[in-house]
Amino acid sequence: MGRLIARCAVWGVGILLVLVAVFPLLWALLNSLKTLLDIVTPTPRFLFTPTLENYRQVIGSPEVLVGLTNSAVIVGSAVLLGTLMGVPAAYVIARYHVPGKRDIQFFLLSLRFLPPVAVAIPLIAIWVDLGLYDTRFSMIVTYLLTTLSTITWLSIPVFQRMPREIEEAATLDGYGPYAVFWKIALPNCAGTLLGGIIFSFVLVWNELMIALALTSSNSATLPVVASAFTSMGQEVPWGVINASTVLLALPPLIFVGVLSRLLNSILTGK
Repeated sequence: MGRLIARCAVWGVGILLVLVAVFPLLWALLNSLKTLLDIVTPTPRFLFTPTLENYRQVIGSPEVLVGLTNSAVIVGSAVLLGTLMGVPAAYVIARYHVPGKRDIQFFLLSLRFLPPVAVAIPLIAIWVDLGLYDTRFSMIVTYLLTTLSTITWLSIPVFQRMPREIEEAATLDGYGPYAVFWKIALPNCAGTLLGGIIFSFVLVWNELMIALALTSSNSATLPVVASAFTSMGQEVPWGVINASTVLLALPPLIFVGVLSRLLNSILTGK
């Protein structure tokens, strides 16, 4: 009986935590389907006539298409380059004797400690002096600092946890260092490495402060465009803001689904 009560308590706490985490998303989805009058009523309305006008206003904005394109190019390039450089670098740090290994790991971690303002201010001066302010190239390089440090830091313990005996057996079979990495270490750790890549993608996809500082119009990302809806007219367009929030959350979900399916097909050979 006591075990049943404990199990019910655990399930109850888990369900409560899930509801707390999901409720803001569900509330944003509901508000994106409401008119402004339904949103600003003193008593929340759960029964209302849904409308797609907020989504039409967001999707019909040319700035949204530009922001979506910029985000896809900038974030996609930064995550791809961060993965291509960060995963092999993490393997080298985890498996080989690298001078100053601890210092390198601390430096990578310290990059995540820096507040966005401390990063944005010097970068503004650098990109302005180079004539690259408000360009996709400058944003890709800037976000690459985040993706490279994040992916490398999260990938190091993944390779460290893999048993060395697997790699030693491959070496005895005639595999060289590169073959051990590509054919042994990478496939065995791919599932866990995927988590770091997804986390890095979501991190830069939703980033706003640095994008606000380093862009104006040409390379403005989707979060910057979405934040601009707060200045529309005299009334805050809560429906439009919620609709833009929902649309902003869709690409990471699609990315996670596609990447997971691709990884599963690679590992299973189907």
